Amino acid sequence: MIRVQLEDFDPGIEIDNLSADNYHIGGISSFVGLVRDMYNDHKLISMTLEHYPKMTEKMLEEIQSEAFKRWSLEGCLIIHRYGQLNPGEKIVMVATASLHRQDSLESCAFLIDWLKTKAPFWKLEHSTECDNGKWVEAKEDDNIATRKWDKIIPNKARDI
Repeated sequence: MIRVQLEDFDPGIEIDNLSADNYHIGGISSFVGLVRDMYNDHKLISMTLEHYPKMTEKMLEEIQSEAFKRWSLEGCLIIHRYGQLNPGEKIVMVATASLHRQDSLESCAFLIDWLKTKAPFWKLEHSTECDNGKWVEAKEDDNIATRKWDKIIPNKARDI
């Protein structure tokens, strides 16, 4: 399931919904990203996330599809918010469910790494340094994290 939304979400409810009535699930892994209050030693006032709806959903579907190809998953959830967010607010949630913990752990890490670099969202940070905002540029560390998955081909044929 993929949702791009303005509204906040409750991670506990989302995990319950992901696993509802599926007794094949042996593990669920999740990641929730939050807006920090500092950016490069400047106090962050807010962050505005922008996107192009059809392009964003298409890319998120491709990223999710890749996770299903690489791991044996029972379920997958990607929620990404847009609009103006304040420090402490939730930006993103990724949760994966599988028969075995390793599939859920690896696929969750994969999804968040790929979302960080491949999902078409643009972040405008408003800080004490720049009231008009400053666009966040890609970080090389994020690109390195994404590239490591090119070398990792998980074994989908784990013993059940």
